[in-house]
Amino acid sequence: MSTQISPLLWRCAHHIFDLSGRTLLMGILNVTPDSFADGGQFDQPDRAVARALQMEKEGADIIDIGGESTRPGAETVSEQQEIDRVLPVIELLRRHSTAPISVDTWKSTVADYALAAGAVIVNDISGCRFDDRMPSVVAKYNAGLVLMHIKGVPKNMQIDPHYEDVLEEIVDYLLRGIKIAQNAGVDLEQIVVDPGIGFGKRLKDNFQILRELRILQKIGRPILVGPSRKSFIGRLLDLPTDERLEGTIAAVTACILNGAHIVRVHDVVENKRAAAIADAIVGKI
Repeated sequence: MSTQISPLLWRCAHHIFDLSGRTLLMGILNVTPDSFADGGQFDQPDRAVARALQMEKEGADIIDIGGESTRPGAETVSEQQEIDRVLPVIELLRRHSTAPISVDTWKSTVADYALAAGAVIVNDISGCRFDDRMPSVVAKYNAGLVLMHIKGVPKNMQIDPHYEDVLEEIVDYLLRGIKIAQNAGVDLEQIVVDPGIGFGKRLKDNFQILRELRILQKIGRPILVGPSRKSFIGRLLDLPTDERLEGTIAAVTACILNGAHIVRVHDVVENKRAAAIADAIVGKI
């Protein structure tokens, strides 16, 4: 375990991200038939890899590959089904690109296969709560770990969620997740935190999180936020998922102005341009 911890370094296997500069973009690649924004578009390895390479060309710093939909109400899929979806994509992408790959999974077995195939980050929506083995798998590969806050599970998380203090509950959840990971041998510099926009949150909670995001700085780790095309945008603007670009850009800008280091998005080009302006406003570039 490191004794000198930098709050702005993120160690992901052989990749070391310096988050003291511009905001990084994590490009979303769902290789599922039923994800809320792009289900079925990239569920074949060749199409998925073509999209990943396009996002890399457009400026994505990380490609985040997910094989299970975690939209509200979603049913879980088996480990084998998830492995069958993500592994061919990771293996094929690794042959064509050196871009850092993240696997979006809460299942340790899926993470193990993905990391062995060349992924360097695990993006765990449960904050290491759904699978006790996840932290040890991350430690085994010295991988990066995104710890996200969720209330409930995807199937029921949007059924009347309630908070006394949403930000304080998120901070407490993430701090406990960090301890769980550290106890399994994960170094603090491997960890990034995510407040979990849309994961067991009311409409007002999502906007409060964006407004008060800096509260998460007390955790002492970089902050990742994923507002892209989510339902809080659609509900406010009364728009379907494919018409939420402007709302996403506004949310991404707010994230950066309020302390985010990484944003997770579907539309890379447009959000990269917006992030450059937001970075300049806050003095990152």
